[in-house]
Order: sequence, then structure tokens, then C-alpha cells
Amino acid sequence: MPETQACIPYPDITALGHDLRYLKESLLLRRKIKIVAIGSSSVAGEGDILPFPPRLELALRTRYPDRMIDVVNRGIGGQEAPEEAARFESDVIAETPVLVIWQVGSNAIFHRDLYDPGRVAGTIAAALGWLKSLQLDIILMDLQYAPALLGPKEHDARLMVSLIERVARTANVNLFRRFALMEHWVKNDGIDQSKLIGPDGLHQTEFATNCVTLALDAAIGAMIGPVPGAPAPTV
Repeated sequence: MPETQACIPYPDITALGHDLRYLKESLLLRRKIKIVAIGSSSVAGEGDILPFPPRLELALRTRYPDRMIDVVNRGIGGQEAPEEAARFESDVIAETPVLVIWQVGSNAIFHRDLYDPGRVAGTIAAALGWLKSLQLDIILMDLQYAPALLGPKEHDARLMVSLIERVARTANVNLFRRFALMEHWVKNDGIDQSKLIGPDGLHQTEFATNCVTLALDAAIGAMIGPVPGAPAPTV
């Protein structure tokens, strides 16, 4: 199967459910736009693989030319929602972004001995309540579909996915369903999981990171719609 087929964004899976009001207003009225991505190694990067924040920055600058879009990377490998929420004031709010992308849930399962999925979901809900009081948009990104989160941990991984979905729905914030997208690539498109996840069984490959970024960019572009001076959105 050609590699390009793995990058199909599947909008029925990845479509965002809520307006990106503040991002769209900024694209219409301002040249400088700041987005903050916070999370663990999917944000911070692992090894020599460029993580999604700088890739998304380039994709959005291409999609919306003449805008100075910065995607600030506030990822720290190994962290989970409790540690990340504790950094919100200094690492997120102080940057005054118009959009926050929060990647959560993976370490709650990978380090299952340290975290309880229900408590992690409670932390996410509380932190979202704080963020929602500010003038910014929010996208949650859930787990990667990876061998280290499957097998004996699959039940907990799917529980975490469902809890994140429930929290996002209750808070009326956007959810980027990475787990479902990657599972679709493996089970429906026949993409070998080793093409998506590295030898450690957890972290995304260069190929998967690029594919996930393209899907996220497409989801944002589809929700924003046309912006004067920018090409029509594509999916």
C-alpha cells in the first residue's frame, strides 16, 4: 500500500466539533498568532524525530500565508495531566495563546502504576474549566494507538480514551481522536503498526508523526473555513 494512503485524515474521525472562534478571529484581524501545545513526548519529541508542534506551525503558515503563526512547544516527556495542569499558568497562560492543544492520556496508561485513569480524567476536567474561562480555543488530543498501550493494557487504554471523550463532550471542547485515527490506519488501511510506532512500542515514527500532523492541520482548516488572503481549506 502506498505510504500516502496512511496519511488520509478521515474527517469523519478527526472532525472537530466546536468552532475555533478565537483562532479564526485572530486569522482575520491579526498577523501574529500564537498557539501553545502542551503534553508529554508526543509534543516534546522523542529521539531525532521532529514532533508535531513545529510541523503544525509550518503547515498552518502554508495554509494561511502572510500570518506569523507560532506553535509554542511546551511538552515534557513522561508527564501526564496532573503535572501538565500544574504548568498551565507559567507555560500556557503566560504565552497568551488563542489556541491550546493539550495532548493527554498516554502516560496514564503506560505508567499505569502511577496514575488512575479516573483521577486523570478529573484533573483534565478541572483544568479545562480553568482554560475555558479565558479567551482561547482548546483542542484535546488523546492517546496514540501503540503496542505498549495495547495487549494487557488495552482495556485501560480504551477506558482512558472514553474518559477523555466524555470530558471533552461535557466541557464542550474539541477532541482530536488520534487513537481512533491510528487504529483505523492499522485495522482498515492495513498499515503495519511498525510503520507508525517505533521499536520501543510507544513513540510515533517520523512517518506517523507527519501523518498525524497533516490530519490535525486538515481538521483545523476545515473548522476555520476560508480566510481572506488564504487558499480555500483542503482536506
